[in-house]
Amino acid sequence: MTSKPLTVAVVGATGVVGRTMIQVLRERRFPVGELRLMASGRSAGGSMSLDGTDHPIHEAVPEAFHGVDIALFSAGGTVSEDLAPHAVAHGATVIDNSNAWRMAPGVPLVVSQVNPDDAALHDGILANPNCSTMQLVPVLMALRDSVGLERVVVDTYQSVSGSGAEAIAELEGQVRAYAAGEPLTTSVYPHQIAFNAIPEIDVFLDNGYSREEWKVVTESRKILHLPDLRISCTAVRIPVVTSHSEAVHVETRDPISPERARELFAAVPGVVVQDDPGRHVYPQAIEATGRDEIFVGRVRRDPSIPDGRGLALWVVSDNLRKGAATNAVEIAEVLVAHGWVRRASSRRPSSAAVGSAV
Repeated sequence: MTSKPLTVAVVGATGVVGRTMIQVLRERRFPVGELRLMASGRSAGGSMSLDGTDHPIHEAVPEAFHGVDIALFSAGGTVSEDLAPHAVAHGATVIDNSNAWRMAPGVPLVVSQVNPDDAALHDGILANPNCSTMQLVPVLMALRDSVGLERVVVDTYQSVSGSGAEAIAELEGQVRAYAAGEPLTTSVYPHQIAFNAIPEIDVFLDNGYSREEWKVVTESRKILHLPDLRISCTAVRIPVVTSHSEAVHVETRDPISPERARELFAAVPGVVVQDDPGRHVYPQAIEATGRDEIFVGRVRRDPSIPDGRGLALWVVSDNLRKGAATNAVEIAEVLVAHGWVRRASSRRPSSAAVGSAV
């Protein structure tokens, strides 16, 4: 894409998603004139190598956002709640990957191929949905627009990279320990994750759902503009490094065949249908890793729902890319394409906070 170069900050640049954001900015040739890598005070003062060049890592503090046009946040909800308003006050447009702003009134919650026009409604902050919601709603959108949605039940099987680098290291360490016949230790998760499935992601709420499950419910309603959608979720952590998988059951308003559903899914930008189970062709986490597409397969009738109004399907996507980093960059692209960036860069940023160009 072409545009006047922007000053772009990545907050949480040393984390798994932050690093992926930097990678995606470069892959998609986003018009970055100056890149600022920001992290906590613990990481500040270090550097990150990009194409063999060391780029300084600056502490994420309010004054560091002077002159920033777009700030991509992936440093957790507490940091976002504290710093995003400061970034906006300095003139930046914030795209936040945490749970801090997603359900806030007046903050657009955007999936690039579902509701990009909502981005026009921002007042400085836009929210990136939860990774599980991200890969679900483009598929639901296709059904909503064709035959309507009555009810959705989704079970997620989520990779450990959703918990960050420490969780990846914990899984790998437990596998090595198991192979060596040594005791397995746990710290990130309440139970051993290797060779296990843990139906607990984030904290449990008073209604019995985990916060992760409730995110899927509330965020899907907001993104799809269906506030009364009947939807339920069970979220499970599994011993996979990257990419989330989902078993989805949908009750539609009008009848629909699996064949027609596949056509609708394939017509959504960024959605790929892989559905030939007789030849063992269906979405797999290991094949989705490193890709930006959302993969859909195992599309079939749900016989428990009458009149041909039920579908069952399997959805897989890389949670670090489309589930987080890529969608954030795609939102930034929407802002640039429509002139919806606040353009802070008419003021020169302070030299202490400037990194090198992407």
